[in-house]
Amino acid sequence: MKRKHKQYSRPKRPFDKLRIDEESKIKKDFGLKNKKEIWKANAKIKSMREKAKKLISADPKEQQALFERLKKMGLKVNSISDILGLEKKDYLKRRLQTVVFEKKLTTTPKQARQLIVHKKVLVDKKVVNSPSYIVSLDLEDKISVKKKEAKKTNKG
Repeated sequence: MKRKHKQYSRPKRPFDKLRIDEESKIKKDFGLKNKKEIWKANAKIKSMREKAKKLISADPKEQQALFERLKKMGLKVNSISDILGLEKKDYLKRRLQTVVFEKKLTTTPKQARQLIVHKKVLVDKKVVNSPSYIVSLDLEDKISVKKKEAKKTNKG
């Protein structure tokens, strides 16, 4: 069995007022469940930056492959400096929860989260029940909400 590693690291200063206020605002804006989701986004961005730093001296083909992967994910990158300039908000905007809200399928991010968790959101005609699912650009237009079915009453 493969050992599961942590997907994030906790902040070094747990009681930093500025960070707490910033995270609270992000949590509210994106309708996140807890701050752990912000830390996960931070970790993903950090790993992308590390890959970009390693590719600075690499040949352009390898760099282009990374750019294509990130563009497919929906991030606007054309150079290594663009990757190094990415922020956690750029990553959080690609989450299914945020995309459903941005497409005006729901009125609030929290409502979007609830629909997703309750298996009411379809991506490419498949049920996705993870609000943290990263939506690629080609799947963005294939997001829909299940239609309500009228209940049949049996009167006999």
